[in-house]
Amino acid sequence: MNLLLSEVMGEAVWMWGVFLTLVLALLAFDLGVLHRRPHEIGTRESLLLSAFYISLGLLFSLWIWLMLGAREAAMYLTGFVVEKSLSLDNVFVIAVIFSFFAIPKQYQHRVLIYGILGVIVLRGLMIGAGTAIVSRFEWVLYLFAAFLVFTGVKMLFNCEREYDVAANPVQRMLRKWLPLTASLHGDRFFVRSGSRFLATPLLLALVTVEFTDLIFAVDSIPAIFSITTDPYIVYTSNIFAILGLRALYFVLAVMMDRFTYLKYALSLVLVFIGSKIFVADLFDWEKFPPSLSLAITLLLICGGMLISLFVPRASTPQPTVIDLPPHPTTGISICRTVPKVPRRS
Repeated sequence: MNLLLSEVMGEAVWMWGVFLTLVLALLAFDLGVLHRRPHEIGTRESLLLSAFYISLGLLFSLWIWLMLGAREAAMYLTGFVVEKSLSLDNVFVIAVIFSFFAIPKQYQHRVLIYGILGVIVLRGLMIGAGTAIVSRFEWVLYLFAAFLVFTGVKMLFNCEREYDVAANPVQRMLRKWLPLTASLHGDRFFVRSGSRFLATPLLLALVTVEFTDLIFAVDSIPAIFSITTDPYIVYTSNIFAILGLRALYFVLAVMMDRFTYLKYALSLVLVFIGSKIFVADLFDWEKFPPSLSLAITLLLICGGMLISLFVPRASTPQPTVIDLPPHPTTGISICRTVPKVPRRS
């Protein structure tokens, strides 16, 4: 009994136990019951599953309110919204990864669910390390904040850059050192060939997704530390946001081309979250008001989505390739790329 009441990173062991038990039970139910047999997840199923996870994430804020207070509940909701928003960019990258490894839709959910298990461990380690550093060196929060502002400005001017899966160092290392199969073997990550085990491209996709999430966590975790330094709120808001977003992946992956201005909105979210600590110091506030922070974050994200839906974006003219007749002397056929000039109105 004393063990359950003892504190770990500021909260009782039983509170951590309740959260982790809930998340693991959800994953077991998802993978072992709902998706026991691999199948392609449609829009309706994806929306229902995501609504379920998002509802649980929002209901968990009531738990935070009852256990820790209204102020902490507002911080949890802000962290939940910020993490879910920043993770939207991750959805675009995951879609590129699945396309690169030619992963069929019926196996993508398995990769995403197992990826969450890695997220639970890796983000826990990162948040634990961040909490230890911040509690000892409070000035590190200002470094986090400056890093977020810098990252947001950098993203703002590099929104058109696409993720290059082939350049990912982890998947290149795995290809070099792991014995691999030439093709997929259903939903299996490993297959046995004689006396040894071979990894499948599904494992490469999983590890690449995990590595990508680790990179994104470098932005998102400092963002939530700029909202609150309570590790319980940081961790729970992170995990619940990712659970709902992975479920919504199958809808967002189809619609991602529609939200062309969303990345700009996410860049502004990073700049805003990073600047809050400096604004609070400027006005001599103890902390930036959590309710105002939540409202501004929602305004930026919703604004980016609405602008994407109602303001058409000019597409880049594609070049035209013209096949020319064979050269009279060499007999070699060549083609010439002619840039397409936009027609004047």
